[in-house]
Amino acid sequence: MSSWCCSLHLSDYKWFAAQAAESGPSAALVVRRLGLQDYEPIFKSMRYLAEHPQPDRSDEIWLLSHKPVYTQGQAGKPEHILNSGDIPVVEVDRGGQITYHGPGQLVAYLLINVRRRKMGVRSLVDLIEQAIIKTLSDYEIEAATRPGAPGVYVNDAKIAALGLRIKNGWTYHGLSLNVNMDLSPFSNINPCGFEKLPITQVADLAPGGKQLLQLVSRKLADALLQGLGYYPHYGLSASEGSRATQFG
Repeated sequence: MSSWCCSLHLSDYKWFAAQAAESGPSAALVVRRLGLQDYEPIFKSMRYLAEHPQPDRSDEIWLLSHKPVYTQGQAGKPEHILNSGDIPVVEVDRGGQITYHGPGQLVAYLLINVRRRKMGVRSLVDLIEQAIIKTLSDYEIEAATRPGAPGVYVNDAKIAALGLRIKNGWTYHGLSLNVNMDLSPFSNINPCGFEKLPITQVADLAPGGKQLLQLVSRKLADALLQGLGYYPHYGLSASEGSRATQFG
C-alpha cells in the first residue's frame, strides 16, 4: 500500500507491523501512531482507502487524538446539537449520532478487510468493546456495555463511543476513549443522541499522570491486537521483542 493518502503522509509517522499469533490470521496488520490531527484529513484518508480497495493491502489501526470537533453520524439529528459554539461540526458517514473529539481523548480507527477475515460487523463491534473493557480493567475500572447503546459505560456514565462504516469489504471509523481531556464540550450536545448522558474519563477514575494517554493507547493497542489474533506489541518483554517488527 502506498504510504500516501489524500493529504496525509502516513510514512511521516511511527508505525509497526504486528506479528500474528500461532493459528492467527494470515492477513498483515500495521499499527500507526498519528499524534494530534485535524479531523477532516483523517476522515477523507480512511474513506479514500475504503473506496479504493487493494486486495494485498494490509489491515491497519490508526491511533491518534483530534483537535476539537463534533462529528455527526448518519443517524444524527440537528436537535442533539445544543450549542456548538466555536467548535466545528462535521457530517460523517459512520453510524450513530453526535459525539465530540478533542485533545486527551484516544481515538483508534480500524481499517480492516472483514471480507478477507470472514468477520461480521457484530463480531468486530464486540471485539472493540471487549478490548476497551480489558484496557480499563488494567486500571481497576469496572466497565460494561449496554444493550441497544453501542459503546462502553462505567456505572451510568459513558467513557467510550464507537461507530463503523463498511465499504467494499473494508471497515473505517472506529472508537474513541476518554482518557484525560476537557469534558465540558459534551455538555453542549446530547452525546450519541441521549439527553443529559453523563460522560466520564480514565483520569477521573484512576491514578494517572502526564503519560496517561500514551500508556492507555499502548494497552488498548495490545488488547485490539490480541482480539484480532496477533501478539501484543507493547506488552512484550525485551527478550520477546523480536516477535514484532518496529519502524520509527
